Order: sequence, then C-alpha cells, then structure tokens
Amino acid sequence: MTSIDQIDRKILRELTRNGRISNLELAERIGLSPSACLRRVATLERIGVIKGYRAVLDPEAMGTSFVAYIMVGLNKHTKDAQEAFERAISTAPEVRECHNITGAVEYLLRVEAASLSAYKTFHTDVLGTLPQVNAITSYVVMGSPKDERA
Repeated sequence: MTSIDQIDRKILRELTRNGRISNLELAERIGLSPSACLRRVATLERIGVIKGYRAVLDPEAMGTSFVAYIMVGLNKHTKDAQEAFERAISTAPEVRECHNITGAVEYLLRVEAASLSAYKTFHTDVLGTLPQVNAITSYVVMGSPKDERA
C-alpha cells in the first residue's frame, strides 16, 4: 500500500467537502499542477482510499427529517442470530446505517423516517417482530451541529 502524505490528506479533505470539484480547482487549492493532482487522485482511487463519490441528500427535502439512533441487543450471541438480524435489517429502507459494535448491545442503527408516527411503525412492525431482538433503546436526534457523512 502506498503511504498517504500531507498532500494526499489535503486532496482528501477537499474531496470530502466537495466531491464534484474540478481537477483544475482542486489542483489550485492543493498547490499542484493539474496533471500531478489527477495522478494522485487516480492513485487514491486505485488503492481504495477513495471508495466512491456520492450525493449528500437533505433528509427534510426527502421527507425523512425524523432521525434516531437505536441501540439493539440480541437475545443470543451467536453467528446465526447476528446473520439473521443483519439480513432482516438490510431490507428495511428506514435503516440508513447498521453497525455491529462492542459493549452492552450488539448493534447501532441510524434510522430515518418521515415522522415520529412512521418511526413508531418501524419500531413496532419491523424491529419489534424480529425474534433475535432482546432490547431496543432509541435516541432521537434533536439537531446535528456537525455531520461530515457524505
């Protein structure tokens, strides 16, 4: 693997802020020639540091302005229980992120819904019906003063 230097870190920081920046503008901001900048970006893509580019969506404009983080504990700590839970969650459109974590519970979910009522339906009709689930704790997002997900 190629080591990432300070110039690469500057490139990554700029691309994180704006993945649609032109190579010419990126090169100017970094202080490289356009060809050198393009080579570095291509290398970062080739070695897997840059996995892709995506649009950042406005949840409110999408009609999913209710966001909650959910801690989920399973009733069995087996591979089969985890795989069954992950399969079920992967089909739920409300679940935008699912992380297998350490600690008192097995999973942390980020869920987006249209409203509290829509979230309650997901909580009851999806999470509440999964046989692997033992505990559910919800944390409703009141605001996000810093959110660098892209």
